Amino acid sequence: MLVIGFPAASFGTNCFLVAAAQGEECLIIDPGIGVAERVTELVTQFRLRPAAVLLTHGHIDHTYSVTPVCGAHGVAAHIHGADRYRLSDALARVDPELLFMLGQQFGKPATWRDPDDVVEFGSGVDLFLAGLTVHAIHAPGHTEGSAMFRLDGVPDAIGADSGLEATLIAGDVLFAGGIGRTDLPGGSDADMTTSLRDTVLTQRDETLVLPGHGPATTIGRERAANPFLQHL
Repeated sequence: MLVIGFPAASFGTNCFLVAAAQGEECLIIDPGIGVAERVTELVTQFRLRPAAVLLTHGHIDHTYSVTPVCGAHGVAAHIHGADRYRLSDALARVDPELLFMLGQQFGKPATWRDPDDVVEFGSGVDLFLAGLTVHAIHAPGHTEGSAMFRLDGVPDAIGADSGLEATLIAGDVLFAGGIGRTDLPGGSDADMTTSLRDTVLTQRDETLVLPGHGPATTIGRERAANPFLQHL
């Protein structure tokens, strides 16, 4: 499995391209702020054909480039139904100070256009896209519709001798040494606790975790050392 990850221009949000191999269809996961050109470069470099955009949740730092990326490649955006509303007039829910910061960073006001084609998925479903089976796991707490995407197998760059068996693209549910915030609109401490206990800690230790921000980790490492999981 080919997995390419890189940070967006703001907030260090990780964007991932996932494919069975070079020259195949691919998934684009969490196209955040200022990533559209980089996505196009990587698609060309690895001879990929985008099949869909997947969103772990609807916060603007994970979705800002969804419309230009979907439009450039003629694909739909997939998001959990509970976060679908966040893709409509998204800038209306953004703090004005953040909008000002983005304008200063890029030299022009932030803009938004709703995606033309949005597919909602539910809880615990399998998505069959780009020749891959993606297990969509609803994990609310950071937002109402936060989701993680689990794939069997690990990136080729890691190798079969790593002892890892699966890959979990965790969005802002789980980080290396941390978890997602619950103090933003739509967040919930109670939901996050349930998600961590019932969806994160039920994953096998031999699972690679690719979070929405920061470095990769594993379920085994987080189970042993993440302070937010110890009381669960």
